[in-house]
Amino acid sequence: MISKQAIAEWFRGLQDRICRGLEELDGTGRFAEDQWTRPEGGGGRSRVIEGAVIEKGGVNFSAVHGPMPERIHQALGLPPSDFFATGVSIVLHPRSPMVPIIHMNVRYFETQSHSGTKNTWWFGGGIDLTPHYIVQEDARRFHLRLKDVCDSHHPEWYARFKKWADDYFFLKHRNETRGVGGIFFDRLNEAEGKSKAEIFDFVKNVGEAFVPAYAEQVAAGLPKTYGQRELEWQALRRSRYVEFNLLWDKGTRFGLDTDGRTESILMSMPPLAKWKYNHSPEPGSPEAETQELLRKGIEWV
Repeated sequence: MISKQAIAEWFRGLQDRICRGLEELDGTGRFAEDQWTRPEGGGGRSRVIEGAVIEKGGVNFSAVHGPMPERIHQALGLPPSDFFATGVSIVLHPRSPMVPIIHMNVRYFETQSHSGTKNTWWFGGGIDLTPHYIVQEDARRFHLRLKDVCDSHHPEWYARFKKWADDYFFLKHRNETRGVGGIFFDRLNEAEGKSKAEIFDFVKNVGEAFVPAYAEQVAAGLPKTYGQRELEWQALRRSRYVEFNLLWDKGTRFGLDTDGRTESILMSMPPLAKWKYNHSPEPGSPEAETQELLRKGIEWV
């Protein structure tokens, strides 16, 4: 059986590899690291980059443990327990509005009940893309890469996890998706008919796919020119990102409910965003075309 320490150590190494890859991709930016400890148990490394391509990006690693707050174990349907959680979380906000925002999270969670009668474990995570301007071929390329990862482990996982992402990365109050989605999965355990090692291998493959997937998107968008109009639209789309993370994201809520480090939890916020009252893009414009594609159920592949 794979130990929680071994899983945490792999995630720590993943953070290192992704940071090196993103520094190479950006060309000039370098990550600043902030190590922190959680008084209740554990800690992590928060890394932030501000570069030529990435205006603000964060790559966080954490491994935390301790008594599970009552509101958490009740929400998860678990008895009073101690918990252990580890993973890597990433959000990148590019300078160019022609390059998309990207997010990834891969994580492991286990509990040990105080009574010793119910112990559990699972993996979760996902990766999704939020273009300011949706280019259908770029969305297709992104989804094809994720489909390849899923298909190498289970023939039904891509369709299932793609729909899960459509439903999860959805702004209910706006009736629109956050972007073009990707994959999302949670509470994967032996009930999937796979061993812990097999599910961990899948999570590893998702993590290692991050830098190549984003490099393709940067290569497609970076050469495109833009002006003040596109920057204004970028600021409006970033505001939707803020709304989702603060209103609907379960990871943000879990971090705050378990007294996590606020700076690390909120590193996903963009450097600048804008809200306009009752804004609607001009009919027939590139912005309106993007708005029309912010809906569930599009089969990008």
